[in-house]
Amino acid sequence: MPPAKAVAAVIAAAVAAYAVLSRVGKRLLSRPVRIGDAVIQELHDDTTSDPRTGAVRSIQSADITMPEEDLEAIWSPMHLERLARTYWRFLSRATLGLVHVEYTDAERFIVFLRKPFVLLRFQAPEYEMDGARGVVRWRIERGVLVSRRGRGGDGYLEIDVQRRPCDEPGRARIHVEVEVANFYPAIASRFGQWLYAATQSRIHVLVTYGFLRNVAKLDLEESVVGRFATQDELPDPRQPLPRDRDGVLLRT
Repeated sequence: MPPAKAVAAVIAAAVAAYAVLSRVGKRLLSRPVRIGDAVIQELHDDTTSDPRTGAVRSIQSADITMPEEDLEAIWSPMHLERLARTYWRFLSRATLGLVHVEYTDAERFIVFLRKPFVLLRFQAPEYEMDGARGVVRWRIERGVLVSRRGRGGDGYLEIDVQRRPCDEPGRARIHVEVEVANFYPAIASRFGQWLYAATQSRIHVLVTYGFLRNVAKLDLEESVVGRFATQDELPDPRQPLPRDRDGVLLRT
């Protein structure tokens, strides 16, 4: 079998396996889950596509309650960077290292085994933070998983963490949303939206599930870049909350 076809076969098998595992993850988070002193509330999974253009928007979200002092200890730009790194760490763990992220100053590459097998290529992350909300956004540049129409940075992956009121004394609540917006998946353009929903979309749910568990445990990976130390170094969040944005497409 030619190398390219062999790689494609391995990717297809991995996608199928993790599509099944994501169902398990989603079922586990269909009810509150306690992890140490933290509780992850029900996971919400909403994926839509524009029937005219094929652009996909997917949001996975959940509330996490934890001791108030734990949240205060991690509410900083440094920990926002570590939060971002934790998301990629679980992706690598969930794929047994077959898929992992590589870093440069200007870009992030999600690769299968090694370059040149780049699944997704992102621009450098954008960080925003104030006293109530922290945002990390990676704009999608190109990659094997991106159709031609989705290249150039209009689509993005974003983690949005919002502090919410909590009626439990001594505890705090955060709302975490992981959003993919304005994404044109190559697999959908070639084989149909149903295949994207059954594969890549489900894998995204699995990765979000693992990511939320790591946040609840305060198990945050050290940042590879480590650029920020104080909140003054970051702009305040500018965009509306993900669920307040209209439609599937968001051009910024």
